[in-house]
Amino acid sequence: MATLSDKKYLEQWSKFSENIKRATPIDLEESPLEKKKRIEMLEKDDEAWFRYYCPTFYTSEPAPFQKKSTKIVMSTEELYLVRSWARELAKSARTMMETLKKILTKKKRNLLMVSDSFANASRLLLPYKVMLESNNRIINDYGVQQSLGNWEAHEFKTRSGASFRALGAGQSPRGTRNDAARPDIILIDDIDTDQDCRNTDIIDDKIKWIEEALIPTRSISEPLMIIACGNIIAEYCCITEMAKKADRHEVVNIRDENGKSTWPAKNTEEMIDRVLSLISFDARQKEYFNNPMRRGKTFTDIQYGRAPLLRTCEMVVIYADPSTSNKDKPRIRGKAQQSFKSVQVIGFKNHRYYVYWIRLDQVGNRIFVDWLYQAHEYCKRAGVDPITMYIENNTLQAPHYEQVIQPAIKMKAENDCIDMIPLREDTRGKPDKYERIEGTLQPIDERGDLVFDDRLKDTPAMEVMERQMLSVSPNQKMMDGPDCLEGGVWIIQNRKVVNRGNSYRMGQRADRKY
Repeated sequence: MATLSDKKYLEQWSKFSENIKRATPIDLEESPLEKKKRIEMLEKDDEAWFRYYCPTFYTSEPAPFQKKSTKIVMSTEELYLVRSWARELAKSARTMMETLKKILTKKKRNLLMVSDSFANASRLLLPYKVMLESNNRIINDYGVQQSLGNWEAHEFKTRSGASFRALGAGQSPRGTRNDAARPDIILIDDIDTDQDCRNTDIIDDKIKWIEEALIPTRSISEPLMIIACGNIIAEYCCITEMAKKADRHEVVNIRDENGKSTWPAKNTEEMIDRVLSLISFDARQKEYFNNPMRRGKTFTDIQYGRAPLLRTCEMVVIYADPSTSNKDKPRIRGKAQQSFKSVQVIGFKNHRYYVYWIRLDQVGNRIFVDWLYQAHEYCKRAGVDPITMYIENNTLQAPHYEQVIQPAIKMKAENDCIDMIPLREDTRGKPDKYERIEGTLQPIDERGDLVFDDRLKDTPAMEVMERQMLSVSPNQKMMDGPDCLEGGVWIIQNRKVVNRGNSYRMGQRADRKY
């Protein structure tokens, strides 16, 4: 008797198969010569081949990073590639198109599909099976693929001799041969789970299995292609460990370092905003930005309170961090991954440090410069005079300030007919980011002297800031908000002035909301 799972699988297979058939019509009047020329033309152009034979998967014009990655895959037979492409960037679909072409053009012939479980591996192998048995264009150009005997969901062999097998992590891959041929393609997809990543022993066992059992199924004398698809869902997971051994690790987020969609032909800014708005900050970072957030021990809570009037503070500093050095960020193809820029207004009064105003997001330089003016205007309307502004510009970031930010400030002032803002460079030589944050902020936080204005609570920027503060740890990568705050607090501590009565009370009476 068929189980509920079997019925669901059969329904899924039937629907998928019918869609493939309808999407791949053929020209029945095409002559053999025309057909030969067309096939030769398609095989010379990977993207054209994908578009013609895989129309249900090739639904949007590919992004540059996808094309570049495909060129590497299709130009070599020996490769260890880890693709940490964010959700909705088609890492599994593109891998399928690439490997199907390699198999149908007889460059490869023995594929292993590996996942966290046998059931998931079989599910991931389903599109390959359906494409080979139901795709009219593949059948028309490369012949009938479905064999009469060995054609099961988890293991099948085409009439031309190519074999496919699903394998769950930990299962014995020994004896996986296609006649005399050992596996020449190993696809590893969704090998990590949230539950497994909570136990390092499980990850250790999986990595040991991959390195001691799975990869050794290969032939030493024949090229092997390994493609592992998976996001970085934990600081220590199979993907991070495989990446250390891989020839190439591609980390591509849903948005690039300028805050723009990495695949705009498919994922518009509005669509991304909508999806991100429905999930938590932690989920966004893990699933779409390859940045798993883990609760640290440096800061255990965020203290909110009603801050005093800004103009009554003994000192007020606007501190800006363009986060351009990225020396501790993950890198891909030599480029640092997307950072969070930040501008914050910090006040000091009666031995306490108050955060009044904050912007923290993954944005480009134009928006960052707008933030600088907004912060300046905020302080001006609050009656602060003079206004002290600093921007981080250490040796790792120079000449970014001089070549990018400063000209942008001048251009904005000229175009908007406003004054230049009094921005100074903070050029101090900075030690390790975590050491700075822990050394400067943790002591005042522990005393209860680091307070965020309660009017910031539940704002988008503060949501990010709060999560980054609570995640501060030696191994955490994203600490740009706390880093900016540390810069402002350090300026106050090292340029602290005695309260000079009315020094911050010049100008008209400000609205009490400041």
